[in-house]
Amino acid sequence: MSKLILKSGPVVIGAEDFFARSRAKLGFDVPPGLYDPNVIPASGDPGTDKMLEIVAREQPVRPAAVLIAVVDHPEPTVLLTQRSAHLNDHAGQIAFPGGKIDATDNSPLDAALREAEEEVGLSRDFVEPIGYLDLYGTAFGFRILPTVARVRPGFELTINHSEVDDAFEVPLSFLMNPANHQVHSKEFRGMERFYYAMPFAERYIWGATAGMLRVLYERIYSS
Repeated sequence: MSKLILKSGPVVIGAEDFFARSRAKLGFDVPPGLYDPNVIPASGDPGTDKMLEIVAREQPVRPAAVLIAVVDHPEPTVLLTQRSAHLNDHAGQIAFPGGKIDATDNSPLDAALREAEEEVGLSRDFVEPIGYLDLYGTAFGFRILPTVARVRPGFELTINHSEVDDAFEVPLSFLMNPANHQVHSKEFRGMERFYYAMPFAERYIWGATAGMLRVLYERIYSS
């Protein structure tokens, strides 16, 4: 099942405007729910939230961090990865660079930057962190804190094929256009789960990645 949702018209995306809005609306306060096992982070979909409640009763909801790396081209893009097919979690899916927060990480930001270096070789020298997006829960038992960052062009990537098969960029204007935000559904544990999808060319961007991009759109352009 799929359907299109359109709450408002397309937004005009300029790099300067996007980064100015992001700096005005985001900060680096870490939400208590990132580490508090009594807080079940929301996903924006009641079905997914219900499943996360079930998962939380079975196992700890693990804190994680990802980097929403917006490359400062004249027409900005978002850096995404395709996870390796052999991984235990989210194999083959489109994702942001990121992963579980380690005890040695000084902050969720530090975890996101470390993971981006480990997965695709993105040097911190090119990354200007702007702030945290909202805490996002997944039905697979993760509580994810995304960091939005400006990335200076000119970087070179080195793909770690044990974790990532590919890295690519998608125009921010495509991802921030609600006309491209589809809602799909499938059954999970006997319940119908609804989730965002933003198919782009041969790339199927869906699930938590699309959900966080939808949160980014709502936070930066709709709030």
